[in-house]
Amino acid sequence: MNDLVSIIMPSYNTAKYIKNSVNSVLAQTYQNWELLIVEDCSTDNTMEVLSAFDDKRIKVFVNEHNSGAALSRNFALRQAKGRWIAFLDSDDIWHPQKLEKQIAFMEQNGYAFTFTDYRIRLNGEWLPYINTGPDVVNKRKMYNYCYFSTITVMYDVNVIGLIQIENLRKNNDYAMWLKAIEKSKAYRLSECLSYYIKHSGSVSSGKKIKLLVWHYALFRIGQNRGRFISAVLTLNNLIHGVFKKIKYKHPAGPAPEIK
Repeated sequence: MNDLVSIIMPSYNTAKYIKNSVNSVLAQTYQNWELLIVEDCSTDNTMEVLSAFDDKRIKVFVNEHNSGAALSRNFALRQAKGRWIAFLDSDDIWHPQKLEKQIAFMEQNGYAFTFTDYRIRLNGEWLPYINTGPDVVNKRKMYNYCYFSTITVMYDVNVIGLIQIENLRKNNDYAMWLKAIEKSKAYRLSECLSYYIKHSGSVSSGKKIKLLVWHYALFRIGQNRGRFISAVLTLNNLIHGVFKKIKYKHPAGPAPEIK
């Protein structure tokens, strides 16, 4: 367990939260990592916060113009030098043993693509359940629904290869997994090692319509599918999304302490 982990972190206007995110990487028990932060022309003091970190493993790249998460991740993935690729958004955090446990899980079982359970903190309050998923996600299930959060994923670049996706405004993470699933099934590590920090309320009806458009774009543009197939895949995705919210939740224990 000595191989380098490349952690991909796009950042835009997250000055309030990115310190906690970076600190959760610094606190990892597995220390052979590089953190690739792509700063996407923030208008707040994100760069000032990042400048306070003095660790050569933290590498900050600054986009020439605001490019979005998809292109920022594409760039970071091209710079990555690690065998293992992991993802942490700039307002989310990890359990201190996340990398160590996930790498051990992958090496012991010969897995190339894995995800962990995760918990959501919404507007400062921890939701009373842990989000889980199928123990194994094959290609069919991956098209049915994105059963895991970006911040839970790790893959072996020796098997999956370099992933580059279309410039999608939303669902760009899902687009990555649709490419990765072509090379390997995804396996669940059934421990809550990732924490998704959300800052907005419930989705309004107007936003639900946008979600439909974004899901359609995922298949139409991201996967280059025809209009009819893209519409069918979008409808199928929505149906399985309802099923996922019912089945893949477990009661949560004590909440983590976060400042």
